[in-house]
Amino acid sequence: MKSHKTILYSLILCSLAFTQCSKDALKEDPRSIILADNLFRDKAGFEAGLNGLYDEVRRSRSSVNYGAAGQVMLTPCFIGVDNAYANWRDAYEDVFNNWGANNNAAQLPFELTFRWLYETINAANTIIARAENPDIDWTETEKNTVVAEARFIRGWCYRHLTYLWGDVPLTLEESSGVTIKTDWERTAVATVRKAMEDDWLFAEQHLPETSSNPGKVVKAVAQHYLSELYLVLNRPEDARDYALKVINNPIYKLITARYGKKASQPGTPFTDMFIDGNSNKAEGNTEALWVLQNELNVIGGEGSNIMRRYWVNRYYSLQVGGKNPIMISEENGGRGIGRWGPTKFALSLYEPGADDRGSHFAWRLFYRINTTNPNNIPAGYQLGDTIFIDTTSAEKLSNPNWPNTTKWDYVSPIDVNVDRQYNDQILVRLGETYLLLAEAYLKTSEPQLAADAINELRTRAHASPIDAGDVTIDFILDERSRELFSEEERRYTLLRTGKWLERTRAHNPFAKVSVADRDTLLPIPQAVIDANRTSPMGQNPGY
Repeated sequence: MKSHKTILYSLILCSLAFTQCSKDALKEDPRSIILADNLFRDKAGFEAGLNGLYDEVRRSRSSVNYGAAGQVMLTPCFIGVDNAYANWRDAYEDVFNNWGANNNAAQLPFELTFRWLYETINAANTIIARAENPDIDWTETEKNTVVAEARFIRGWCYRHLTYLWGDVPLTLEESSGVTIKTDWERTAVATVRKAMEDDWLFAEQHLPETSSNPGKVVKAVAQHYLSELYLVLNRPEDARDYALKVINNPIYKLITARYGKKASQPGTPFTDMFIDGNSNKAEGNTEALWVLQNELNVIGGEGSNIMRRYWVNRYYSLQVGGKNPIMISEENGGRGIGRWGPTKFALSLYEPGADDRGSHFAWRLFYRINTTNPNNIPAGYQLGDTIFIDTTSAEKLSNPNWPNTTKWDYVSPIDVNVDRQYNDQILVRLGETYLLLAEAYLKTSEPQLAADAINELRTRAHASPIDAGDVTIDFILDERSRELFSEEERRYTLLRTGKWLERTRAHNPFAKVSVADRDTLLPIPQAVIDANRTSPMGQNPGY
């Protein structure tokens, strides 16, 4: 039986609240109800629509299903790769540890992710289409800036879709309740990526250099993503040129000196970027290109994410001598549940005795006994003693005695136990642009220039410099892990370079057992295939 859910999927599940009705379906014009027809009448309405679009982007680090923290974010981007695995046992996390039959078209999070991305695309399409109304009172520059933001985010969504599913339906027009389609066809990746290029070139042309709103995308963000796109399109000269546009822009520079909230405390320039209150340019971060904005207890504007929840381990479960001597605290990063963790390979990549990115400021390698209950202090220890984490044994499941990155530390000023975090977070930064440049130089047979780009980061981190002869694609991937662990969408990087299956098999002790060629693409969600009633939609090979 075809349900309302099936009809919704016939739209490719693609509308925000303000895009679900058309004037044909609703003749009245109730100004108290936010609909596309009465929202997009002036510049303020378009800004409200863009705010909703940015909220959709924040769900990449919050939840692809509102209120369901377990079906979260772009999980395939971060684990089931060479440098990260699922530490916590969960049906969805098991997909990326065990692959095989777990990776199937009935997985609800795949369906939710697919829906979320097309919802966001349709929200962008609605803004783009409605901006052509000649009755709107705005300048051509104001119009183009609004359209540029919407087109940038539309391309950003297709970036995720093509890496996750390959050929996907390409829709560049607004969908509404009277334009239901049940005959969607999958569009070749090359065609989708051409549309992405067009969107991002338009964005580069019309986005401003800077914005007073720290959450807005600006010109350099489009240039950064164009550089990455040209790498996957095997156009390294263009990738090089676009990376250099960002790197040579005097607005941005690598963080090489201590700054911000904890500059007077022990730490490193590299780790200062990830401290709550240090993310935005106005706070001293000259490296940030795009920062997601989150606020605690702001009516109508609250955003949150659960990166800390997933990456910070369950240290409060760590037992020493049969006791639990470590309490949840700001010093320990807040309350995490350790769903994701680094592979031993990831931990091994840092130069011993050097490299700030592998130091105890960047990784939680020990805890101090901080319990207020003397009965929880193990025999032979006292308050303040150091408990070192085990870094020598093999990866285990549900293991609180394992290092975690400190990049996502956060404690709510209201409740130390709160699941979600409300700090602003870097989504794209200049350090990655340097690594895109190095990759482009390697492809243009200029290894010395590639080494120079990498050495900018290694010098900042106090790691030993490298020579041209050291630069290979595997070295660049290792360097990306050192620099960008848990920040980059690692799966995409490895797929772009043709290294995902090889390196996952080599370095992920869980995934290597059953991961296969077919897993380079996820299965098209079965709900989407079922909703395409009048034209069969093909499944990816092997499913």
